[in-house]
Amino acid sequence: MHRRAFLRAGGAAGVTLTLPQTTAATAVDADPEAFEPLGSVEVTGAAEAVVGDDGETAYLATTAGFATVDIRDPSAPELLEHRYPLSVDGVSFSDIYDVKVDGDRLAVVGPANPTSAEVFHGFAIYDVSDPADPVLVGHPYETGFSIHNCAFENGILYVTHYEFDGDSLVVYDVGDGVSEIGRWSLLEHDPDWEAVDPLARTPHDVTVRDGIASLAHWDAGTYLLDVSDPAAPTYVSHVRSADLEETRDRGGRAGAYGLPGNDHYAAVDDTGDLLAVGREAWSIDGESWAPDDPEPDGPGGIDLYDISDPENPAELASIEAPETDDASMTGTWTTSHNFELRDGRLYSSWYQGGLAVHDVTEPAEPVELARWRETDTAAFWTARVAVPGETLVASSTGQTANLETDGGLYTFPIGFADADRDADGDGDAGRRDSIPGFTGAAGLAGGAVALEWLRRRARDA
Repeated sequence: MHRRAFLRAGGAAGVTLTLPQTTAATAVDADPEAFEPLGSVEVTGAAEAVVGDDGETAYLATTAGFATVDIRDPSAPELLEHRYPLSVDGVSFSDIYDVKVDGDRLAVVGPANPTSAEVFHGFAIYDVSDPADPVLVGHPYETGFSIHNCAFENGILYVTHYEFDGDSLVVYDVGDGVSEIGRWSLLEHDPDWEAVDPLARTPHDVTVRDGIASLAHWDAGTYLLDVSDPAAPTYVSHVRSADLEETRDRGGRAGAYGLPGNDHYAAVDDTGDLLAVGREAWSIDGESWAPDDPEPDGPGGIDLYDISDPENPAELASIEAPETDDASMTGTWTTSHNFELRDGRLYSSWYQGGLAVHDVTEPAEPVELARWRETDTAAFWTARVAVPGETLVASSTGQTANLETDGGLYTFPIGFADADRDADGDGDAGRRDSIPGFTGAAGLAGGAVALEWLRRRARDA
């Protein structure tokens, strides 16, 4: 089941929305029609998406299993394999929100959420050297706890111990068989957080880059861990916007769903100097989760930190979520979700708030380059670079409560003009082109020109 969709020339009505400018971000006079989908493919149950090293295949968690998608021609992504339902020794392996790829190995983890149902808790490793025919490697490994998210690098799998009593990052060597080799525990590091409802201190997600793990621990903050020796994760520093005492007093649901806090996803850029922390949050029927707070909560945004001295992070700027008429969990979701930092850009997803691209080469003054949103159709789970400077993939989910959006994978161009900052740093200077047609003056033919360029590139590869 795949479809070719959203192949529109510039100027198509009802597709691109100009959204409110983000806090501490400068808008660029970029052509809004330059950033819209090149193609899409339906993938039922889509959640997280990642891309292989060659930029030719995307891998998706699909709640009931996983899928592989050929993205060599971004105008016509093609579903190669959708493996579901999964089971281990006759027991259901489901609620799969995350997959990660490491070379020709794919890690599939779950269940994402604590459950008393009889389901398999753990992970499976697949050989995806042929993405159209993934082959299970060994036997799935049972952890005994739910895994919301993971990171996978150099044969080492990092998973979040995501239970109501969970507080740990757990590390496995999966290079030759499977063995647990290391752990890091929030409550061993800071026992005071044991007094807080577990919903407000759970280890939600982990990313790893160049020996540094970024562990988003909800209201307890985001922790930078040295994993240069993955068998011995070591605390480096942390950032936190929520107060321990206030979090404890607010209780479970308030602490879990309302700001401040809500460190949901965090990642370090390729320079190692910039940390981004996304905060997933909602209001309670347009009000605050905190009973003494007169201001209503809103959707969470993304905060940027200077970690050039990793032991002393410094907050630089914040990017606010797109506005919504109803920021509650039963309203229109525009809170921050997953993202990628690469080559001076932040590619971010905001559920029904769409996708955004920011220039963060000067992270104290992020510059918005582009946005795209189609509220009733797409609720974006993540944004990932497929081919640097050329294409982006983004998964849309239809699996989250209250969302009636479609599950699938979209492709976008990202070669539109960069923002060359002037001496004042206001982002108004000239810009350069990477893909023909995606410039500030692309005009009506811009989308078609760039699409044809991408088609030729895919055909000649």
